[in-house]
Parts: sequence; structure tokens; C-alpha cells
Amino acid sequence: MNKNQLLVVFTVGVVALIAVVFFLVNQSNEKEQTVDRGDHVSIAGQPTLGDPNAKVSIVEFGDYKCPSCKQWGEMIYPQLKEDYLDNEDVSFSYINVLFHGQESILASLASESVYKQDPDSFWAFHKALYAAQPEVQHDEVWVTVEKLKEIASETTSVDLGQFEADLGENSTVLENVSIDDGLVKESGVQFTPSIMINGVMLEDPFDYDRIKQLIEQDL
Repeated sequence: MNKNQLLVVFTVGVVALIAVVFFLVNQSNEKEQTVDRGDHVSIAGQPTLGDPNAKVSIVEFGDYKCPSCKQWGEMIYPQLKEDYLDNEDVSFSYINVLFHGQESILASLASESVYKQDPDSFWAFHKALYAAQPEVQHDEVWVTVEKLKEIASETTSVDLGQFEADLGENSTVLENVSIDDGLVKESGVQFTPSIMINGVMLEDPFDYDRIKQLIEQDL
């Protein structure tokens, strides 16, 4: 084989290699951008803004005792709502996390009771409950039956007797909180808030550019 023949073979080999690399890169990008809704957490029975069957489903895993969740609700959520939540193709759901123990459980029972009795008032109660977090000394006990009743009376039309019963041993919504806890474990939630968009869990829930990217690629 002469030099010219070797050069042709080498050139063909390089072109083929580039073509293979280009194909694999494209496949990798397509795989990253392809959404498998089968991996997305179930939002059946969860408080949801918008159509539960929307093209893009955003889920917040949050804990009412978590200062970062309150911060996310004040910094990221308003922009998310303005940009996307009025779009019929995007929905937003909330799932309770119980990382802070008894107070987290109590707050979750309260939110589930409101959602069961007066679903239209859920988000007002939800917002007011986060607003009730202490500005400092976040670990101090502040989620109490009396405090929850006070917030519920100001933001909802629930039966306060039933509401209080739901915070105790005879709760009618304990199963709902248990379901949320199972979804948290099933989804591998490690911190709060955790944000999932169509089955993709964000590494940084405060990265709004990434949130927009995941939403836009599926719209």
C-alpha cells in the first residue's frame, strides 16, 4: 500500500471516528433532554395548582419547619408563578417532608386537614404557615395546636373542631401524611426544599436558570 493509499485510509478512518463521536454526543444530549414521566413522583391527591395532567409537572418537597423552604417560597416561587404557573401546560404540587420531627408532622397534618376540608383555601394556609416561621431561632418550638388553629381560622373556612381532631390520635388525614412520607423516600429526597420537574430532581433548587431550562425543553 503506497503513501496515497495510506493517507486515504487514514482520512476515511478519522472522518468515521468524528461521525461516531458526533452521533454519540447527540444521543447523549437527546437522552438528557428526554423526559420520562414514568420516573416522576405521583401527584394523585396532592395539592396542585393547575391541571394535574399538564405537560410539565413541578413538585416541591417541603417541610414547614425548614427555613430554606420559606426562602424558596419568597425568592423563587413568585418568579415561577409569574413566568409559568398561569400557563395551562404547567402545574405545581406540594408534598410534605417530615425531616424536623414532631413539629413537621403536626404542620403536615394541619395542611392535609385544610386540603381535605377546604381545598380552595389550602394555598393561603400554606403561605401563612410558612410566614409564621420565626425570623431567628428556627429550632425553637413554634408549631403548636393553638398556633395552627389561629392560622386556620384566619385563612380558611374549616371546621376547627375537626381540624383540631385531625392533629391528634383520631386524625382522618394521618394516612395522607404517611403517603407523602412514602413518596419522599421513594423519590430519594435528601434535603428540603427539593424540586422535581417531570422526573428530574434539581441539584440546586435555587438555580432558576436550570428550572427554566427543564420547563422550556418540555413545553
